[in-house]
Amino acid sequence: MTRYPRWKFFLLIGVLTLCGLYAMPNLYPDAPAIQISAAEAGDEVPAALPAQVLEKLQGAGLATGPGERVGTSWLVRLDSNEAQLRAKALAEELLGRDFVVALNLAPTTPDWLREIGASPMNLGLDLRGGVHFLIQVDTAAAIEQRLKSWESEIKVLMRDEGIRYKSVTDNERGLQIEFGNEIAREDAFTAIRNQFREFTITAMDEGFGLNLVLSDTAIKDIQDYAVDQNRTSLANRVNELGVGEPVVQRQGADRIVVELPGIQDASRARRILGRTATLEFRLVDKDVSPARIRTGVPPAGVEFFPFKDDTNGMPVALKRQAIVTGDQVTGAQMGFDPDTNAPEVNITLDASGAKRMQRITAKNVGKPMGVLFIETRTRFKSEIQEDGSVVEVPQSFTEREVINVATIQTTLGSRFRITGLDSPAEASELALLLRAGGLAAPIYIVEERTIGPSLGAENIQAGFNSMVLGMALVLVFMVAVYKGFGLIANVALMGNLVIIIGIMSLIPGATLTLPGIAGIVLTVGMAVDANVLIFEQIRQSLKSGLNPLQAIEAGYDRAFSTIMDANITTIFAAIILFWAGTGSVKGFALTLFIGILTSMFTAIVGTRSIVDFIYGRRARAPSKLSI
Repeated sequence: MTRYPRWKFFLLIGVLTLCGLYAMPNLYPDAPAIQISAAEAGDEVPAALPAQVLEKLQGAGLATGPGERVGTSWLVRLDSNEAQLRAKALAEELLGRDFVVALNLAPTTPDWLREIGASPMNLGLDLRGGVHFLIQVDTAAAIEQRLKSWESEIKVLMRDEGIRYKSVTDNERGLQIEFGNEIAREDAFTAIRNQFREFTITAMDEGFGLNLVLSDTAIKDIQDYAVDQNRTSLANRVNELGVGEPVVQRQGADRIVVELPGIQDASRARRILGRTATLEFRLVDKDVSPARIRTGVPPAGVEFFPFKDDTNGMPVALKRQAIVTGDQVTGAQMGFDPDTNAPEVNITLDASGAKRMQRITAKNVGKPMGVLFIETRTRFKSEIQEDGSVVEVPQSFTEREVINVATIQTTLGSRFRITGLDSPAEASELALLLRAGGLAAPIYIVEERTIGPSLGAENIQAGFNSMVLGMALVLVFMVAVYKGFGLIANVALMGNLVIIIGIMSLIPGATLTLPGIAGIVLTVGMAVDANVLIFEQIRQSLKSGLNPLQAIEAGYDRAFSTIMDANITTIFAAIILFWAGTGSVKGFALTLFIGILTSMFTAIVGTRSIVDFIYGRRARAPSKLSI
């Protein structure tokens, strides 16, 4: 008998059982469905609405499930991808723009598997479908915002240097500064030239003024920064959505592509990606009378904004100068007021914001402070072209409203909270937008394309066919060349696939893509390669005169170091690919890494256990081996 340890048998059985259990949900494919959500975050779908949708769909001859509530949305299952697309069109026709109808996939995994945390593998955009967004960055607005900032900085410089000026105005590519005399203009020229090298400075032809024109390099730097900063912020927002292997990359000079594979709530993704939201904290000017507020004409240094919770429609008078702004927020978490259980957002400021908040609130204890919510959205306007065609042109618009007014009870520092939010969903989205980082320029979605699961099914079928063909050739080869030991290798190979799928299903965030399937096919060949090394060593040992059991021991011992050396180098390559790659490259690297480890396990432990079970536990030693 061989001396193969028994614990390795139990290890093999335990790994196969566990991975097989968690691989089982992949036998239950998700069902096509449509998801109906309210257009505004936190709003629920009315209870009577699903019945109207089901009646319309069934009246059109579509077989549907009974419908089920998922959070604040409503999910309706269909029996095919074609029915899903038709149901989406019918539901949108019925509901109009007050609700969002999105393609979705509903899980069919049995409840007993869900209870132990088993779920199918996450599939990438190329296999499962998902949502593709093409986002336009308004680089002209980025330049305008930067010019406004430079305008304020130059005014501060003029005051610090004691230089009198009449006005500072901005135009498309720069600034114009008017002075009262030649001396002031010359002093300003020297001061500005030393600190603002982005501008080309020339004297005006008439009067005492300076023209500050941005150089082409400065304009390109502003545009590149706006696009790159927006890409980073969008990537942070996408990560908050919990999407596996999203794609967020720049396209051209001023566009960003966002792909969300298998997104479960396309309406929420659209809201979060398309919104530019920030906050400003300002003091409330209590000296402005209600009569003056009703006129709608604010005094100097004051602005009027609508108050979200005011049913009388009375605006709030806020001082124009902000205490801190959203770009000084370093942390934002949704929570609940311990006294009223109302949703709130807990804010953390950076050092400069905290210092300013502390200084101003210390001087204004007992006075009210307002939180101004500023959101930039996009709407589409139909325009008739010269050829008579109608084009939807995106237009950005900004909404401002006061969401909270509270009396400053004590000096505030880097941490405080804001209330006055309607729902936990609204508080969660606001915290997400603040936490993900501000956008350097307004954005709007110019293209939204849903990649249906039908294309993904074709890719899955193509990948499955390639895997089956490759495995079939390997199985036939192993049996033809190594006979009984070839069958053992084939059994281990099937177990290897079960373990790979089980591990991929267990890893949170792991996503299978079409390149990932290629990685699995590659590991099939590598798994057989390890078996070939072992079996050839066993053959050589038999030829050298060892008995069958000695040849088995010697074959596995001699091949071990070769298998380890060959696979460790490939593991390093997979790690580097995963670390340096993005998107589909990471998918390939992940499956390759897992496949190498599992193929080593099944080749060294799996086949050895089966061989020992067949030959090593006999009362009489075998006289020959089927190899």
